[in-house]
Amino acid sequence: MDSAKLILTESVSPPDPLGQLDTSSLNGASEKEKEKIAKDFESVLLNKLLGEMQNSIGEWGFEKSSSIKQVEGIFCMFLARDVASNGGIGLWKDIYSFLTNTNQANTSANPLDTEI
Repeated sequence: MDSAKLILTESVSPPDPLGQLDTSSLNGASEKEKEKIAKDFESVLLNKLLGEMQNSIGEWGFEKSSSIKQVEGIFCMFLARDVASNGGIGLWKDIYSFLTNTNQANTSANPLDTEI
């Protein structure tokens, strides 16, 4: 790949803040459902994290069949789900507080770039 093609020549759009998310579909959800949504998201994140950690280990000299890789993937999925449901890394608490906070101020009104 030519490294000249990797140089940005156009302006990059700013990230879309979470304050602009449409949470109207969550208004009818109970507190238990919101907590489950937050924990499920954290379990997906942990599953990806465990998968990448497993990829960094490398090979041990044994050839892995597709069924062994599938079982390892299922193990990582259930491990991540269990870790997230038993406290996790604490990210679910922030997501839950965001989902339950209906009076959240719009964060896009005062972007950090203009203050710097």
